[in-house]
Amino acid sequence: MPHDHRPDHDRSDQDRPDQDRLDHDHGGQSRSHHGHHHPQIKEGDRRMQAAVAVNLLLTAVQIIAGVISGSLALVADAIHNLSDALSLIIAFFARKIGRRPADAKMTFGYGRAEVVAALINYTTLIIVALYLAAQGVERLFNPAQVEGWIVVVVAGVALIIDTITALLVMRMARDSVNIRAAFLHNVADALGSVAVIIGGTLILLYDWRLVDPLITLLIAGYILWHAGREVGPVVRILMLGAPEDTALEEVITALRATDGIADLHHLHLWRMQEHETALEAHVVITEGTDPQEIKDRIKAQLFERFSIRHSTLEVERDGAGCKEAPLIGH
Repeated sequence: MPHDHRPDHDRSDQDRPDQDRLDHDHGGQSRSHHGHHHPQIKEGDRRMQAAVAVNLLLTAVQIIAGVISGSLALVADAIHNLSDALSLIIAFFARKIGRRPADAKMTFGYGRAEVVAALINYTTLIIVALYLAAQGVERLFNPAQVEGWIVVVVAGVALIIDTITALLVMRMARDSVNIRAAFLHNVADALGSVAVIIGGTLILLYDWRLVDPLITLLIAGYILWHAGREVGPVVRILMLGAPEDTALEEVITALRATDGIADLHHLHLWRMQEHETALEAHVVITEGTDPQEIKDRIKAQLFERFSIRHSTLEVERDGAGCKEAPLIGH
């Protein structure tokens, strides 16, 4: 029989399991991802705007205080805080872009704008950390006089602001890699402020000027570790990697065990967007199996067992399909 090349989202409702129909919006978007009430979206936007405003104000105060006091750690914290504000701005606009529906230019929608924003934010974190590390090493060999009281007071204010900012976006960070990247900027900065306070106190008590560059190096090391750990999953999504929370071998085993399936090949599993897993495969069916019935059963199984809402299946008769095709990929 001829191959069924129709895209899954263009087929009629009768081609999909009932549950799959109920959980899709136009353009193949999951209701769980886009079904938030408008008041919640507006409240999230307001929280983001407030977080940006307080971070920009704090950055200006920290830079002025760092120059006056001579504290590299305080200037370093200010630069990091500026990156926090910029990360929030990037996250805010990516969040707005990501809500756009699919169109002729972006047939999968704009949801990956948030993943791209997360990659930008983690990359800037790494660049900032490397810069701070270089400055810290230089100060180890040329320690400067630091006004401890200014450092402690301003870093204390920064800690309060960073904590407020983190609380503003914490709830949204749970479900968005984009907001989570901006959130981690602020968490790292809050911890950096704690380190600066400790360093300023030691300068006041013991006049230990080397503590300032040492604290700077600790902040840089923490940022590098954190950003390096978090950037991997973001790159994985952009590289169309299989989702870490879905075991591909289990999916293959489940499909092969389905009555009426003789074999599988050309299988792909990836995330269309952060919360939308997709599967594409060629399915070889046994003699006497109804193509539409097997597709419906496969789709229902993928949704119920693996939460895969979007699947595109090409059905082939045993012995009449692709020759020597790999199980995974093309």
